[in-house]
Amino acid sequence: METRRITVLSAGLGVPSSSRLLADQLAASTKRQLESAGYNVVVDFVELRDLAVDIANNFVTGYAAPKLAEVIAGVDASTGIIAVTPVFSASYSGLFKSFIDVLDPKSLTGKAVLLGATGGTDRHQMVLDYAMRPLFSYLRTRTAATAVFAGPQDWGSADDAASPLSERTGRAAAEFAVLLTGPQPGQAPATLESLPFEQLLAGISASH
Repeated sequence: METRRITVLSAGLGVPSSSRLLADQLAASTKRQLESAGYNVVVDFVELRDLAVDIANNFVTGYAAPKLAEVIAGVDASTGIIAVTPVFSASYSGLFKSFIDVLDPKSLTGKAVLLGATGGTDRHQMVLDYAMRPLFSYLRTRTAATAVFAGPQDWGSADDAASPLSERTGRAAAEFAVLLTGPQPGQAPATLESLPFEQLLAGISASH
């Protein structure tokens, strides 16, 4: 059984944060769909607020503290990334962008990415297409076509008749799961088993 490792980046500042709640839903839906397709799924959750000081120090010293270095290595080793940020000043948060800046840009090339954002008004949802998507396009990732924005109304009622959050997260996770199936960029091809000639001949004879 093949394994898919997903790193979930949440840049929320509160405890709990709406960004983490959205990230949890996206991760859970993706995990269910990949497992139903026969994959083993490992999900690593990263709360960027816990790394804020290490990220700032990294800019000053050029050195990643052990905890930050471990997270960076985890992103590099992951098959896919779920990235969720709150919206500040019509863009992703400074903490979110700062973490992306400490990564080696080449480490994200070809990775599957699912985008999410949260904000206090639906007017902020364009941040997904006008800020986040260009950023990850520049980093040469494979980004799911559907991204998810969650506003206050998505947490206040289970009955959002227009477009339930669960429906949007399910659709986005399904697209993300498709990106994670099959051979992945940079993934070594499966090693072909070399069989003895007698066994190959026996197999050919049995098929006739």
